[in-house]
Amino acid sequence: MYSANFKDAALVLIGHGSTLNADSAAPTHQHADELRRRGVFGQVRVAFWKQEPAIRTVLDGLQTRRVFIVPLFISEGYFTQEVIPRELELLVQGPKSEVQSLERVQRRGAQTIYYCGPVGTHDSMTEVLLARACEVVERFPAGPAPAPSDTTLFIAGHGTGNNENSRRAIERQAELIRARKIYAEVHAVFMEEEPRIETCYAMARSRNIVMVPLFVSDGLHSQEDIPVLLGASPAVVKERMRLGQPTWHNPTEMQGKLVWYARSIGSEPHLADVILERVQEQVVAAVD
Repeated sequence: MYSANFKDAALVLIGHGSTLNADSAAPTHQHADELRRRGVFGQVRVAFWKQEPAIRTVLDGLQTRRVFIVPLFISEGYFTQEVIPRELELLVQGPKSEVQSLERVQRRGAQTIYYCGPVGTHDSMTEVLLARACEVVERFPAGPAPAPSDTTLFIAGHGTGNNENSRRAIERQAELIRARKIYAEVHAVFMEEEPRIETCYAMARSRNIVMVPLFVSDGLHSQEDIPVLLGASPAVVKERMRLGQPTWHNPTEMQGKLVWYARSIGSEPHLADVILERVQEQVVAAVD
């Protein structure tokens, strides 16, 4: 149950956004619209790193007593620990330190700013990933559906050298699912770090592969880059995008494997509840 006092608070959802793909912002707007519909907060705003409205100005004009900021990002990494706090001026330099630190609760005059954890590190992401993996196989059968015990599950992330924490959310989900012993194998793979997405064929011992992108939005990475890394023709992928078609046909046989490629997790309706839980967690943490 969420406090009725949130009526005097504003919620700010922050996404990455894109200047190349308008669909990138869709999940952020989707969840903002849902939370407006529920009437939990006095105001709900959105902001983006790569498009308007910009992060730097999103707090301008907000008069509410409290402001809760929730990053719609997968990991606690470069963007959530450095970029967003810098844009919102949440980094504080101590009197005896040259290093700036992030303070998640800050007073600004009569207003209190709460900076919450990203949605992607929430424990319920495990169930979202499993649901996505199950959904894509059931929706696109190739004869009798393969048992998970005969299938290798890959969780695909971006990866970055900017912050070592960026890959931990993906690796943690792979570990949690692996511990359940549902799939023959479970691996984390990355676009820009090892092990790479394109090595999935050599890594999987099973014939059946399910790849779930742990991305908030179905943007260029999930719609174009990953299908190409999986072996799809770049020209075919671009043409399918132009026509508004799925860029990967499920399942596709590639390098002796049968590959299902799922949707990103960002449009999952449950994320609206995860956002609320992140807000509630920050309230409790502030009291403690």
